[in-house]
Amino acid sequence: MTLRSRAVTQGVQRSPNRAMLRAVGFDDEDFVKPIIGIANGFSTITPCNIGLNQLALRAEDAARKAGAMPQIFGTITVSDGISMGTEGMKYSLVSREVIADAIETACNGQSMDGVIAIGGCDKNMPGAIISMARMNIPSIFIYGGTIKPGRLDGDDLTVVSAFEAVGQLASGKISEQRLIEVEKNAIPGAGSCGGMFTANTMSAAIETMGLSLPYSSTMAAEDKEKADSASKSAEVLVNAIKQNIRPLDLLTKKAFENAITIVMALGGSTNAVLHLLAIARTAEVDLSIDDFERIRQKVPVICDLKPSGKYVTVDLHKAGGVPQVMKLLLDAGLIDGSCQNIEGKTLKEVLKDIPSIPPSGQEVIRSLDNPIYKKGHLAILKGNLATEGSVAKISGIKTPVLTGPARVFESEESCLKAILKNQINEGDVVVIRYEGPVGGPGMREMLAPTSAIVGQGLGDKVALITDGRFSGGTYGLVVGHVAPEAAVGGTIALIKEGDSITVDANKQLIQLNIDNEEIRSRKAHWIRPKPRYKSGILGKYAKLVSSSSEGAVTDR
Repeated sequence: MTLRSRAVTQGVQRSPNRAMLRAVGFDDEDFVKPIIGIANGFSTITPCNIGLNQLALRAEDAARKAGAMPQIFGTITVSDGISMGTEGMKYSLVSREVIADAIETACNGQSMDGVIAIGGCDKNMPGAIISMARMNIPSIFIYGGTIKPGRLDGDDLTVVSAFEAVGQLASGKISEQRLIEVEKNAIPGAGSCGGMFTANTMSAAIETMGLSLPYSSTMAAEDKEKADSASKSAEVLVNAIKQNIRPLDLLTKKAFENAITIVMALGGSTNAVLHLLAIARTAEVDLSIDDFERIRQKVPVICDLKPSGKYVTVDLHKAGGVPQVMKLLLDAGLIDGSCQNIEGKTLKEVLKDIPSIPPSGQEVIRSLDNPIYKKGHLAILKGNLATEGSVAKISGIKTPVLTGPARVFESEESCLKAILKNQINEGDVVVIRYEGPVGGPGMREMLAPTSAIVGQGLGDKVALITDGRFSGGTYGLVVGHVAPEAAVGGTIALIKEGDSITVDANKQLIQLNIDNEEIRSRKAHWIRPKPRYKSGILGKYAKLVSSSSEGAVTDR
């Protein structure tokens, strides 16, 4: 089948345009072939992305052999693990929008017929999928792959191990030499953070929604099958162009519900709430924060994965990966098997040969009648502290209800300083505010404070609430995405030191225990702070970004 490329149909067949393309390798016969953009997130900034160029080259070669004309261009990344706890983390969520804008700009600016997006670190995935939904040209995502676990004294390590070691050092539980040993062994090579943190959570959700190949979301970055999957992805995309299979054909309400279901079953990151809401808004799918709570009530956690569990993502892959988990959910009627993927297959067809019982000899995936938790772990809490909602990751917590005095901090740094000075006590409710999408700006992740709390042995003894975010590696009684945020006058801005706060994961409640008249009085005297950034990308972002309850999008 011969295809006229979008570039040709839009006028690039004119001689000056053709001259430009000849300079990058086009011959006479190539001008009617589909042009495929390869959005390459390769970077030596982070181990998550350091292996992506090999995948881009494999995809380029496979696309050309399949009859297309591939064109590689670069996208950016911000390493969450490296920027964590610094001012640089404010750019992390912002980078999701930059990645989406960059891919859209390159593909539409050059009239490309399809796109392969290759990403590794957390924001690469949702940024790519947002761009695909905007453009609605045939698209496929290639995940760079998960990192293999670090090892120390027979135990698996992840990046979170290093953050927790800081808290352990501060409380005298380990020596500085032990901290250095953890640091040296936690990250052994290329790939995204190894637990069911944000990158692996979003790669699993994308596979479930059909925009990447089966099994690809849990492959290790350094394994041969990952490069082979990149080649196969390019071949599949060329066929999708022929069949005119587009992202909005796949990104239906049922597909999003399937993605939420898999996130719950896996014990995935709180960031999935933010990113799936953002993608759904771009795809014009009616998804709300309340859909997460509705699905949570009927979907158990059946995978024993870090950060709150025992195993890492390569263990999940060996046990059957996302297809095995989906098959259990399909058999139980918890996902919709009629949803399609980029290959033109339904989920039911993809899963038809997957066994209905998890493999014997593994402990990563449990049956639905023997779950880790009977209900999903991502609870949506509401109350006078979060009238639009907030997100709590309640897996593994021993204290789901806590009422205590507020310890109020205006930034992540001031909170971490207090924790490391052992100034947080059992029963406290730690409040970190002005870290939301507008107030930060950029909604930083609070992995450093939460890991330090866990490292000090207070993980089950205090609560932490914030209008910022949490890393996928965070666990404990922590509540993020509090909306409305402090910077726009949300109730979290009105809390005073020592106020009584209740966090009740059982009742999905987050409550400031003062009367409504006092809240109104404080609101009347509240003064909106001046923006922390007035220009540059952070200044622009703060002016445009929506509430976290709407996905913190900038293209409203």
